Amino acid sequence: MSDPAPPAEPSVAPDPPVERRSSLTPSLLVAATIVVLDQLTKHWAVNRLSDDRMIDVVWTLRFNLTFNSGMAFSQGRGLGPLVGVVAIGVVVFLLIGLRRDGSSISNLGVGFVIGGALGNVVDRLFRGDAWMRGAVVDFIDFQWFPIFNIADIAVNVGGALLILGSLFAGRRGRVET
Repeated sequence: MSDPAPPAEPSVAPDPPVERRSSLTPSLLVAATIVVLDQLTKHWAVNRLSDDRMIDVVWTLRFNLTFNSGMAFSQGRGLGPLVGVVAIGVVVFLLIGLRRDGSSISNLGVGFVIGGALGNVVDRLFRGDAWMRGAVVDFIDFQWFPIFNIADIAVNVGGALLILGSLFAGRRGRVET
């Protein structure tokens, strides 16, 4: 007598491959947009505000051209090459991190930080007499806060978005467990 055949398993079609939308593309588009906007506004500032010209906008906001060869808030003058290398390192680190799926907020934040960092690195590369010896163009002046530019705004907004993305991810993790 032969053993009965095992019961047939129901046939289930395999799940279709899930198309993973790369988080790299939107982040790089944001970064590129910020670099272009930053460089266009700096070009405007250099051409329009040279010769110690200032433009009063509203309240204490004025456009006032300065060049920063140091770090944030004009600290560390002469450390521009080191700051530029560190900024490039941060960009590479963030690009590697984009391979993981993050939240939309975090990916947007990464795009802002990359765009801002590269905007200022472009100045250090091309606005000086030697490689990485250039000064960053700053022109947004509230007169009660250090003078800054669009790239600086992008880095700060991006950092805030990364913190928000991390907070939201932490909350989702607690709810699911």
